Amino acid sequence: MKKVIITITGAAGNIAYSLIFRILSGNIFPADIKIQINLLDIAESLPILKGVKYEIEDCAFPNLDNIITTDDPGLAFTDSDYILLVGAKPRFKGMQRADLLLDNANIFQKQAKIINECVDKNTKIIVVGNPANTNALIVQYFASNIPSDNITSLMKLDQNRAKSILGNKLNKSVTEVSQLVVWGNHSATQFPDLNHANVSNSNEAILSLDADWVNDVFIPRVQKRGAEIIQHRGKSSAASAASAIYDHLNILINGSNDWESMGIMRDNTYGISNEIFFSFPLKISNSNISIINELAISDESMKYIKDTEKELLTERDIIKDILKN
Repeated sequence: MKKVIITITGAAGNIAYSLIFRILSGNIFPADIKIQINLLDIAESLPILKGVKYEIEDCAFPNLDNIITTDDPGLAFTDSDYILLVGAKPRFKGMQRADLLLDNANIFQKQAKIINECVDKNTKIIVVGNPANTNALIVQYFASNIPSDNITSLMKLDQNRAKSILGNKLNKSVTEVSQLVVWGNHSATQFPDLNHANVSNSNEAILSLDADWVNDVFIPRVQKRGAEIIQHRGKSSAASAASAIYDHLNILINGSNDWESMGIMRDNTYGISNEIFFSFPLKISNSNISIINELAISDESMKYIKDTEKELLTERDIIKDILKN
């Protein structure tokens, strides 16, 4: 029997609750592969995890091999093939972004050190907990046995949002939208880029868009979509985040025919620092991630790209003392 082990942190939270059932009911893996799910959270959440475990069992998923619920990171991470770092301290009202960066830096530092001792170099790590790009940098630094190519941060949620907003504007299905990517950070500085996008394999609909709508509506709305959801729902994105994590994992395993967005740390032709996790236009095939280099970038677009790079470099500088430990 073939088996994969998937570890999910913050497993008692709302995102994980949606994600677990999406993975087990999906078709990322061939039918002959069984899935072991390791669910990690703090001790106080273990009763919740027991209830989640019972619900998973009650679904009678044919591809489920085993469920482990634990507050022990060593047990949760050992021999994992895929680690989804979903859990992180949320930002509360009045909290500065720098405070959040430092609080979560300590959490991810501890987890990365344990991961480094518990898995082999083939393990794939997806960083979801915010600030995801900078948390990925911390994981890369302290889980040094894992090649940086195997560590990515979630930007698929932003890309999905951008496709949906564009599709609604043009009254087109998201399946007709291609080559729409998001550059940079998972934050309000990210740059959703329409310059190379197509709709129904043509750029005519993109060229017909009013520039004011693109600059004053589309870009800011994608950048601030999370805040918009909180305003209306009273809670942060959960189901859509879980769906994006599923998409990200599926793309890593099975590849994609479209351009994709995820945070990676690589050399590139765009003058972006290779010391941060940054979202680029990507092609992903056979588990290989390649930057689509040397695209024509306008001065206006490059300003957006450099602004989001600047924010990520600032985040890196805030946690630089932690990286020395």
